[in-house]
Amino acid sequence: MFDTMSDAEVAEAIEESARACAASDAHRLAAIAELVSRRIDLDGEREYWACDFWDAASAEVAAAMGISARAAARHMHIALALRDRLPKVAALYAQGWISSQLISTITWRTQLVDDDAVGAVDTELARRAGRWGPLSVSRLEQAIDQIIDTHDPGARRRTRTAARTRDLTIGDRNDVTGITSLWGRLFATDAALLDHRLTEMARQVCDQDPRTMGQRRADALGALGAGAHTLACQCDTHDCPATTEDGRATHVVIHVVADQSALDARPDPAMHGDHDTPAAAPEPAERPRAALIVGGGIIPGPLLAELIARGARVRDIRTPCEAAEQRYRPSAALADFVRMRDMTCRYPGCDRPAVIADIDHTVAHPRGPTHASNLKCLCRHHHLLKTFWAGFSDRQLPDGSITWTTPAGRTYTTHPGSRLFFPDWHTTTTELPPPTATSPPARRGAMMPRRRHTRAQARAQRIKAERALNDPYLAHRNKPPPM
Repeated sequence: MFDTMSDAEVAEAIEESARACAASDAHRLAAIAELVSRRIDLDGEREYWACDFWDAASAEVAAAMGISARAAARHMHIALALRDRLPKVAALYAQGWISSQLISTITWRTQLVDDDAVGAVDTELARRAGRWGPLSVSRLEQAIDQIIDTHDPGARRRTRTAARTRDLTIGDRNDVTGITSLWGRLFATDAALLDHRLTEMARQVCDQDPRTMGQRRADALGALGAGAHTLACQCDTHDCPATTEDGRATHVVIHVVADQSALDARPDPAMHGDHDTPAAAPEPAERPRAALIVGGGIIPGPLLAELIARGARVRDIRTPCEAAEQRYRPSAALADFVRMRDMTCRYPGCDRPAVIADIDHTVAHPRGPTHASNLKCLCRHHHLLKTFWAGFSDRQLPDGSITWTTPAGRTYTTHPGSRLFFPDWHTTTTELPPPTATSPPARRGAMMPRRRHTRAQARAQRIKAERALNDPYLAHRNKPPPM
């Protein structure tokens, strides 16, 4: 495609594609804003529902884009800001002259601007933003803040105090198989206590333990998570006094799905220490498949083998019988099958783990039986959505496929997560007869959990509180000059 083009022509193609991409994104956000505006009703009783209009709209957007509800909500915030508060900036975006990154930064930095001042801010941003050119994030924020400070100085976003940035994040998309990254911010005192405790536990093992100090500290954190206060030594000598169980393999239930080849794998001694151990035997002709933590990441076969060797229990997932259970709540065996089959919430784009999800009857009980072909996992958010919001419906097939229909009439089909990771696992169950038709219960919304404050009230309170952070700055800024 580009073989006959000069470097300048290739660069020009990149620029044109970037503008086309920005214009396409602007069109998508305009459509999102239109759909949301048709769904939001700020005067109805459902404004106080735990799963309110915003949640219902985000579910439609998430299904249409194949993303999570949280990600859909971010798009909705940007879309409404462009439509209702920054139309001139939106017009530039639609022409491809502003990047998506710049739009995201502008809508975030202008969230606190009063309605009386936002028009002037929009006008000046539209006049200047197209001429800024490439800027770093910090320079971009400074340029936007300068405009905000001119028209509404009380709306500048202030950095929260350091204590309020406390957070702990587990996992990153760039993590390698079998290893999960962890980072965060703690109080200095808590960090010192944790640092001391991990080092103390790492020193409890004998000198023959094959792990480095760093590896032992990392494993000690896992032992703390299992409720243990000691770290088990891995020297594998019978008379070592530090070989007590540290609970990582036996005390906490973590659902791991694996086929037989993964269970037949052997521990890998090269996982410990700071150098590779020469292989004592040739690699097997066929590598065992990796296992999968439900709601987590991949576990290589050798790591799973080590967990089993240190006491982790293996339990077969039983295929449910053809007959339905004669009760509303599924048995433990049936619930395990449904959770391991589905692995996540079954609403389009949702990846909340099945182990913390509700088990929903696709056709409501007692019209629909308590049977694997009529059961699926839904997170509480999407369970409330399906139960109380008219227009959302689902149909389940014996192979576990779910076809959803949204209020807009669009259909989306999701498949069990196990199909992706364990294609040889046969999870198809008995086909059920069609249910008898009945009318929906009247006033079913009366059972919807309610929120204390509407979403609009909570947002107004957050804006008021954040604007108050600027009060000292405004007092100093408005102080008359010295005589």
